[in-house]
Amino acid sequence: MSWLILIISGVLESVWALALGRSDGLSKLGPTITFFVAVVASMFGLAIAMRDLPTSTAYAVWVGIGATLTAAYSMISGAEAISVVRILLVAGIVGCVIGLKLAH
Repeated sequence: MSWLILIISGVLESVWALALGRSDGLSKLGPTITFFVAVVASMFGLAIAMRDLPTSTAYAVWVGIGATLTAAYSMISGAEAISVVRILLVAGIVGCVIGLKLAH
């Protein structure tokens, strides 16, 4: 159950990062509210997952999921350029997250 909570928390990390980027310095109400709700839920889930998982593993997986989803969304939406190098580097993050799960 801790892994599922951690994955959901990683998704929420991506949500709050994207909302923060769209909030224009926390001046736009909708993205600002989304940011605060997602950051609290993400941190709460990370804290719950850390009850059963080592801090280093939980944090690395949480950041990896958030970074991967944020980068993928940015490339798909056209906010960032798509390149073979970016795709390979993001795939490397995914591989590391999977490796941490398998090594646990």
